Amino acid sequence: MNVAMINQAAPSIASSAMLVELNISVWTARKLDKRASEEVVHAKNANKGIANVNKKLLGDCAELDAVQKFTANARNMHYSMTLPWSDSGLRLLPTTQYFKYHQAITDVQAETERLVSEFMKAYTWEVSQAQVKLGDLFNRDDYPTEDSVRSKFRFRVNYIPLPDAGDFRVDIGNEARDALAEQYSKYYEGQLKSAMDDVWQRAFDALNKMSERLDYGDSDTKKIFRDSLVDNLMEVVDIMEACNITKDPRMNQAQLDISRALRGVTADALREDLHLRATTKQTVDQIIKSLPGMGM
Repeated sequence: MNVAMINQAAPSIASSAMLVELNISVWTARKLDKRASEEVVHAKNANKGIANVNKKLLGDCAELDAVQKFTANARNMHYSMTLPWSDSGLRLLPTTQYFKYHQAITDVQAETERLVSEFMKAYTWEVSQAQVKLGDLFNRDDYPTEDSVRSKFRFRVNYIPLPDAGDFRVDIGNEARDALAEQYSKYYEGQLKSAMDDVWQRAFDALNKMSERLDYGDSDTKKIFRDSLVDNLMEVVDIMEACNITKDPRMNQAQLDISRALRGVTADALREDLHLRATTKQTVDQIIKSLPGMGM
């Protein structure tokens, strides 16, 4: 199979998507205390290496906790707005989603930098308080300089063009180049399928959760659900619209069906109206049955 044939056979999404890489590093402020570990093992008559003592160098530091929690949420946002692509951490970002994603990640980066600055202002004070918190576990040598600690916090976003399948510009001879192009074509198709499967899975999960939470009558024990039950499914509709880079008509139809099912529907109305709850669940169940199998 030659390169031209591969380019025609493999789906080309280079103009409708890009790759994005997010790297966030945060100082954990944790350290293994070898001496304390040995003392615990000895005191308990256990074999060496059975137990470890890991210290929180700053104890419960509110400023550091704020950075760690916020960046964890930032990663979740990154995953929710992109699709899986490779094991190396690269994610697929549809071009229709770019401006929304870029604005969101820029705001997140600015807030992360603000939180890190607040932590750095408190760092010297927190070290001075650590001796009280850690007692005999305190060791001043465990604490890096301010510059060293600051360097442990990093936030980087890289946008990378998505190559077309079969685009190999290396001087290795036509036969070898064609073999590489064919191999990448299979990889390209497989990764694209995984990305689209991820969208379908998100839709299934949100629909299935709604079906389960709406499954009760007036005489049954009420099931508790948050307003986010409806909001999360509407977010899935937006994802299906932005991320349908293969222009799959089945996804277009599912998106339309979900939008119609939720038109005018609120969480409060679902809690109060048995008929609306029952008809919405019935419609949701029908949509679930229409979804392509997760094996696709």
